[in-house]
Amino acid sequence: MMKLDELLRHALGYLVGFSLFAVLMPYGIYLLAWRYPAGVAGFDAGIRVLGWPLLAVGAFFILWSNKDLLLVGRGGPADGFNVAVSPRTKRLVTTGPYRYTRNPMVFGALACYYAEAILLDSVVCLAAVVAFNLAARIYIRLTEEKRLERDFGGEYLEYKKTVPMIMPRLAAKRRETH
Repeated sequence: MMKLDELLRHALGYLVGFSLFAVLMPYGIYLLAWRYPAGVAGFDAGIRVLGWPLLAVGAFFILWSNKDLLLVGRGGPADGFNVAVSPRTKRLVTTGPYRYTRNPMVFGALACYYAEAILLDSVVCLAAVVAFNLAARIYIRLTEEKRLERDFGGEYLEYKKTVPMIMPRLAAKRRETH
């Protein structure tokens, strides 16, 4: 049974994460498209229709990874700049979506942001998402990966060797356990 303070921290973590990544980021992309109107990318309808499946895949990865992080890792996703808003995971999660990418939530969010830029037909939004993608990679490498190495040591280093950072593999490689 979860203690009240841990439950409140989980709730706060999900509220912070939802506010930043499901409200503010998409709204910022929308504002960019509004400021630099649709049509600048010139995507035809055939390309724009790809935005919907990409959005669905992104949302699926976000939900799937949050579920596994909570139930398998026994922690929450809100951890930034070495501040744990929600409780940190107690176990390294390497199953579920984490078999395909070390950061399935980031992959899911980026897929949603790319989908939004495509659906809004905006090259400016696409450029902004590419910049965010690069910033996320740098942030993950400099902060998140260092913390995971401290928390999980060799187990994380082995996992890191076999699973890509953000872009999932189509088929998960089987890892040997010793």
